[in-house]
Amino acid sequence: MATAKISQKSVYLITIVASLGGLLFGYDTAVISGAVGALENYFITSLQDDAVLSASTIFQFKVIISLCILAVGILFASFILKFFKRTKAYAIIAGILILGGAIYYFQFLSLPDVMTENLQNSILGFMISSALVGCIIGASMGDKAANSIGRRNGLILAAILFLISACGSAYPEPMNIFQANTLTSFIIYRIIGGIGVGLASMLAPLYIAEMAPANIRGKLVSFNQFAIVTGMLVVYFVNYFIVSGQTEDWINLTGWRYMFLSEGIPAVLFFLFLLVVPKTPRFQTMKGNEEDAVKVLTKLNGPEKASQILQEIKASFSKTRAHWLTFGWGIIVIGILLSVFQQFVGINVVLYYAPEIFKGMGMETDASMLQTIIVGAINMLFTVLAIFTVDNFGRKKLMLIGSAVMAVSMIGLGVVLYLQSEGIFALLWMLLYIAAFAMSWGPVTWVLLSEIFPNKIKGVMAVAVAVQWLANLLVSWTFPMMNNNEALVETFNHGFSYWIYGIMAVLSGLFIWKFVPETKGKTLEEMELLWGPKDKL
Repeated sequence: MATAKISQKSVYLITIVASLGGLLFGYDTAVISGAVGALENYFITSLQDDAVLSASTIFQFKVIISLCILAVGILFASFILKFFKRTKAYAIIAGILILGGAIYYFQFLSLPDVMTENLQNSILGFMISSALVGCIIGASMGDKAANSIGRRNGLILAAILFLISACGSAYPEPMNIFQANTLTSFIIYRIIGGIGVGLASMLAPLYIAEMAPANIRGKLVSFNQFAIVTGMLVVYFVNYFIVSGQTEDWINLTGWRYMFLSEGIPAVLFFLFLLVVPKTPRFQTMKGNEEDAVKVLTKLNGPEKASQILQEIKASFSKTRAHWLTFGWGIIVIGILLSVFQQFVGINVVLYYAPEIFKGMGMETDASMLQTIIVGAINMLFTVLAIFTVDNFGRKKLMLIGSAVMAVSMIGLGVVLYLQSEGIFALLWMLLYIAAFAMSWGPVTWVLLSEIFPNKIKGVMAVAVAVQWLANLLVSWTFPMMNNNEALVETFNHGFSYWIYGIMAVLSGLFIWKFVPETKGKTLEEMELLWGPKDKL
């Protein structure tokens, strides 16, 4: 009995440590929200009065976008090679390269180095969302990191990247080692932090899942999602206390630096705590360290179960993986569209730009930050409710209700903005939207992605996750282009983009209703029978 209590206590402590990766994930994702206006003033506005700096910035922007596209392109080329035979895959890659390269050159690279309104908004959007490029890269490296340096050491690497990003983003001038201007230095440090986020997003739940006993694994893995929304709420409080009572000039010059630098505190704590937790038994066994694996298993599960679990781990290595198209294209497309719609409904626009949205409604800086805390609290509360209801209520029903409420909320918010009757109504529409997302598409998408892919092709989940980060990048990048466009503002008064997200919410509901099966109560083996093996395409 005492051993069980000790082992359970150890499991919970280890889970809390690993979940700090999720907290930093949420912290890094949301820290940008309080700094958007200051970053625009500090980095973008200054370009309007300096033609030389403007031309240099545009050139470097083109270079960094090209490098990011190259990195993401290599990742997706590797996915194509796993879907098709080499000859066909090379033909597809070559076709995309030629067509995409031509469009990219004539529509972007060949444009003169002149700062237009759209280009200025594009630079701002990419600066705000640049960490997501790192997230795509980090998530794609997660599997290799897990199997080479291990789950725990991979998280230690993520903590180091978080810390570097915190310092470099806060002070891109003195830490500019890239022979580039300050804006480019800031973007690079944000991408470095994004790589840490991408690693943590995969390795933290994997570490917890491999350390937790089977009977409480689901509950413990859900701690990671809870930690993510907790990190978001914490940083909203931090941002509020940093700007509270300060002048706009101080915030634009100094305040935003403290926001990014504050990320260093949880990053250092995460790093230090990881040094005292063990490597997972699965990784130890994989590397031939069975003795160390047994010690960890004995501590966490008791001596009577340790040997049995070790044999199960060793047996799992003998299972062969199937071709990604074993179950046909249907399951692949459904997984990808789940990820795409989760982002296209506009959630990260609200999370990244909430203070600026509230300021656009006429609120002062302090008030807008306070409203953001309310957004974070609603997000956290309804995420917890989803965790406790998804197994009873069903995945499909929650997703359908969520889509309907999000559609009404976004269209309603767009109407309020269009009619210029902002205030309490705009806030209520936004909070209703956040609650609907947090109860449905936020956590339930991850549940569905973990359930719909049979174990034989579990690796294809990496495609869905990479596409999710890419969709997040596209939505976050394009929001300033729509929201700050003079013609659209004159016609729709900031309501246009929210109507687009409302339409996406409608389409997401139709997609769930028509194509996504209910997975509640089905074993993974039953899901495998549902799809059935298909001929490779």
